[in-house]
Amino acid sequence: MTMEFTDRVTRVEPSATLAISALATELEAEGTDVVDLSVGEPDFPTPENIVEAGKAALDAGHTGYTTSAGILELREAIAEKLEEDGLEHTAGEIIVTPGAKQALYEIIQALVQDGDEVVLLDPAWVSYEAMVKMAGGELTRVDLSPHDFQLEPALEDLGTAITDETELLVVNSPSNPTGAVYSDAALEGVRDLAVEHDVTVISDEIYKEITYGVEQTSLGTLEGMAERTVTVNGFSKAYSMTGWRLGYFAASEDLIDQAGKLHSHSVSSAVNFVQHAGIEALENTDEAVEEMTEAFEKRRDLVVDLLADHDVDVAVPDGAFYMMLPVADDDQAWCEGAIEDAHVATVPGSAFGTPGYARISYAASEERLHEGIERLAEEEYI
Repeated sequence: MTMEFTDRVTRVEPSATLAISALATELEAEGTDVVDLSVGEPDFPTPENIVEAGKAALDAGHTGYTTSAGILELREAIAEKLEEDGLEHTAGEIIVTPGAKQALYEIIQALVQDGDEVVLLDPAWVSYEAMVKMAGGELTRVDLSPHDFQLEPALEDLGTAITDETELLVVNSPSNPTGAVYSDAALEGVRDLAVEHDVTVISDEIYKEITYGVEQTSLGTLEGMAERTVTVNGFSKAYSMTGWRLGYFAASEDLIDQAGKLHSHSVSSAVNFVQHAGIEALENTDEAVEEMTEAFEKRRDLVVDLLADHDVDVAVPDGAFYMMLPVADDDQAWCEGAIEDAHVATVPGSAFGTPGYARISYAASEERLHEGIERLAEEEYI
């Protein structure tokens, strides 16, 4: 029997970041010591108070279904956090999801249909493109690489890209894969264009708590943006809860109603006891988040200095835990060679829409970062 697959599946590729990670895992299974700088996963354990809250929730019997949108206590805690950031949302305007990736998927499915134009800022996280293609949308991309990955100098290009036909713009700041934090002036430029052309904007703020000496303004706080901004966040990065799979989005009631249909018919709800752990994360974990962020900043500085020792200049990120390393034009071949020869795993920039770069994640120990950069130097990859 030959199965025929749908266009929405065959027109997308597997995640490049997970593909590289799988190759690294395969080499490690063969006994190779791989310095994995490919995956965006903090190397810190989940803070103990969150783990204990999850255990307590299990012991208390929180193992059944919850309301599809999430337990009220967590949605109220999220609403309080958003209010601290200047965003006004009720618990009824929030859906809790199994990871922020699921939140993005539901939003795009609810807003984008065949032929709709979606604008991305390149380099853009790999799954945006796939999600838009699965929804039948068409992509217009704005390249930020000539501007050290900053948006403000590229506002004119963005103004050319966005038209009255644009359905959706995705803004991710701090950015994966660049670590760039977009200025208030850049976000105001986004606001002006979104209002002028009546465009909905997804503000992906999954790295919002991980910044160095700057603060990320939430796009939805700007005048004219409250009703047209969908704010996405989660617990994986700031709270080192990648495997817990917990995220959320906040939006107008109309979008919540429509996306909620998809949510209820697919994942039903996020895991019950994990949601209880999420409350603890929001309410009692600020100190641990600050400690992890300080460690990431030290690692960023270390990698920048190590690369400078080899005469490699990079755009220094102000957030998240990534940076873009300039490499050969054929970045895919460069990354494949780096893992085969130097046993260092990175992700090709072309996966994010920007060839000629490799993404480095510095969510690894200082010792492993030293080792990884030195291996690349020894094998003449930098």
